[in-house]
Amino acid sequence: MNLHLKGLIAAPFTPMRADGSLNLDLIPAYYQFLKQNGIKGAFICGSTGEGVSMTVSEKKQVAEAWADCAGDDIDFTIMPLLGGTCLADCIELAKHAQEIGLDAVSFTSPFYFKPANVEMLAECIIAIAERVPDMPFYYYHIPVLTGVGFAMFDLLKAIDGRIPNFAGIKYTHEDFMDFQSCLNFQNGKYDMLWGRDENMLSALAVGAKGAVGSTFNYAAPLYHALIEAFEQNDMAKAGALQQQSIDMIRLLGKYGGISVGKAYMKVVGMDCGTFRLPVKNMSEAQFDAFQSDVAALDFDTFKSGQAMAKTTH
Repeated sequence: MNLHLKGLIAAPFTPMRADGSLNLDLIPAYYQFLKQNGIKGAFICGSTGEGVSMTVSEKKQVAEAWADCAGDDIDFTIMPLLGGTCLADCIELAKHAQEIGLDAVSFTSPFYFKPANVEMLAECIIAIAERVPDMPFYYYHIPVLTGVGFAMFDLLKAIDGRIPNFAGIKYTHEDFMDFQSCLNFQNGKYDMLWGRDENMLSALAVGAKGAVGSTFNYAAPLYHALIEAFEQNDMAKAGALQQQSIDMIRLLGKYGGISVGKAYMKVVGMDCGTFRLPVKNMSEAQFDAFQSDVAALDFDTFKSGQAMAKTTH
């Protein structure tokens, strides 16, 4: 069940219209945009994709739109985040993902009624994963948003051998001791996908091979160059490229957080609208200032391009 995912997997934004409804018509062009920028897959309906702000029906519609345009692409992995509060909804969405031919599914910890210990988290995972036994199942570790910060090394120990389709972890945290221990668990049995774009170089140094990130949507060339520099042992260049990534990501904090990613998408010509409440979006005046700050980064030299993007598969 280990997909041995490598390279850059984008966490796509869910395209929205001005009234906040889904803009599914954009997804075929979005897929082509990612492909032409060397992206290996899409982690849909996650944090970046506003999965927690969508209904079960909407998540199914988004999944179907990605399946329709990219489902036959064996070189492009599509993995939806099922959710993390209602296990029954997660099971329904996992079965739906299997029915429409997606490649894997992911689940994050319940974050209202939180699991009391890592064993209870393992029980939640098993309850869903056993309902789609032929589908690779990934846990999404993002304690900054879930408030659930168990060591993932302990989760692997709690779940190893109990559910055959448990494939690995999307790891969005800064604990490199834990991450490296997970990479080496049972001789590298599980996929460990790095989830902090601003720390990619550090993750590569301890052995990461695949990463899932929001900034890969609009700055893929930067990360391709970073990986290449690392593989060529040019640490000075790799470090400079990582600093460019950090400088770019700092603008998210300056202008309001996760919603700024959609502003970056607008700059690269892929307008995904704005974020739903309760996320705050920037004003038009802020967007003007944002564009000036983006230009000061020399963003045009490393941004994702869409010159060849098409609207059909």
